[in-house]
Amino acid sequence: MEVTTPGRICLFGEHQDYLGLPIIAMAISLRISIIGKKRNDKQVVISKSDLNETEYFLLNDLKYSKHQDYFKSGIKICQKNGLTFSNGFECEIKSQIPINAGTSSSSALNVSWIHFLSKIADEPKNWNQKKIGELAFAAEVTEFNEPGGMMDQYSTAMGDVIYLESQPSISIKKLNPKLGTFILADSGESKNTFGILKRCRDSRQKLFNSLIVKNPLINIHSCDENLDLSDLSKDEIKLYFGTIKNRELLIKALHELQKEIIDERLIGKLLYKHHIVLRDVLKVSTPKIERMMNAAMKAGALGAKINGSGGGGCIFAYAPNNSEKVIEAINSVGGKAQIIHSDEGSKFLN
Repeated sequence: MEVTTPGRICLFGEHQDYLGLPIIAMAISLRISIIGKKRNDKQVVISKSDLNETEYFLLNDLKYSKHQDYFKSGIKICQKNGLTFSNGFECEIKSQIPINAGTSSSSALNVSWIHFLSKIADEPKNWNQKKIGELAFAAEVTEFNEPGGMMDQYSTAMGDVIYLESQPSISIKKLNPKLGTFILADSGESKNTFGILKRCRDSRQKLFNSLIVKNPLINIHSCDENLDLSDLSKDEIKLYFGTIKNRELLIKALHELQKEIIDERLIGKLLYKHHIVLRDVLKVSTPKIERMMNAAMKAGALGAKINGSGGGGCIFAYAPNNSEKVIEAINSVGGKAQIIHSDEGSKFLN
């Protein structure tokens, strides 16, 4: 049997979802696949052909042996949700998604794994994509108390372009804008995903918690530019206004993306404004990322932004009309660029 799941880019709401703010994300036409079958024993064998690695463990020994032991946590979460596994299984993982580059390769893998487990269980389940995203989040983030939000698991599971609210409860709306071509470009720079997420999350959670204590009638969704910030430092004020600005950029983008015919130039401008906040306020860009961004924009991209936690990894440029020139420009400054489009969510092939 085979399961395949897309990677994703975050259009709007980067570094906002773990604060309880909404996001707009797009599943992309780079995918990860798990192909596998049942065994006659209790062993689980996972071949990671792209990494030239193979992982082994037994179904009756699911004690975590490493940080982010996602294959075991996925099985545990599925068992908690009623699945049983009398036999082990062996599978091969193949991926087109850049690893540790901000395009949700790990979440796409976890979504694929949960989906695969639901089909290879003793009594297979036809869980919908939202349920698969929910369980992947539990296996990846909740189980290991990680700092990430829900965007990655739900966007890769559900596919296409989604608007996701996590507060006061999870609400997901599929959008269907005709966006056209994007260029995904890998800087080749490794990044400290969890360190950056923790820094950006903790500083703002502390800030907004203190503001809400002093102003109990507000929350992160309602606070605005008129709030008294006299007790804050310059850095805290900058963090506050950066977070509010990105919140407002998403609202403008959502309004546009719900139209039958969108203003491509406006979407491009909003993407780049989002990037400026990520670069100047959250400090998640790098000199090479900026060279790639500048090259893309000079070659005619309508907008661009860093993708994922930042500190390296990928950018994407919005280039619905002149993609080849944008690819050449990014490659000329050391990036590795390719065309991507919106794609469907996790699916079971056979």
